[in-house]
Amino acid sequence: MQHLLYQPLLLNGNKYLQQKWDKASYEMHLRKVSESCFDFQEQSMSKIQRENNMLLEKISHIMRTTGRIDNRNDYENKRYGELLRITKDNQLILLRLTQCQPHYSIKDWHEDWLKTIKLMESIARYPRRVRQSSCGTETNTAASLTMAKGECEEEPDQQEEEVGL
Repeated sequence: MQHLLYQPLLLNGNKYLQQKWDKASYEMHLRKVSESCFDFQEQSMSKIQRENNMLLEKISHIMRTTGRIDNRNDYENKRYGELLRITKDNQLILLRLTQCQPHYSIKDWHEDWLKTIKLMESIARYPRRVRQSSCGTETNTAASLTMAKGECEEEPDQQEEEVGL
């Protein structure tokens, strides 16, 4: 009576025959699945057996020979060679830097700075700070300009009055 309750996958005029065919295809499917599982197990077992044989061969080689272990570290030699190369490169760069002539003139920079200071003092509302010069007199920045050129002159007391001393 099972064939009366059976719902076929494909439409067919005879439910009983369709159930028989579906059952046969299902059994064939189960057989293929079990074979494939068996094949998978065989493959995994053969892989394990191969790896075991390789390990056994390595162990027997060690037992036959002196059992030499490769524990030498060649990295230090490589690092030392690289350190020498870097040191040589650094020395070459240092040599090039010391032999290189400057492109800028310090004298021109100094003259430019003196012009800038004169301009700043000409547009300033109040004179800049008062400081003690190397000659022993108090000078403002304008007076220090003459000092920068190597002239040591006494400034009039007028500047001290401007500053408010």
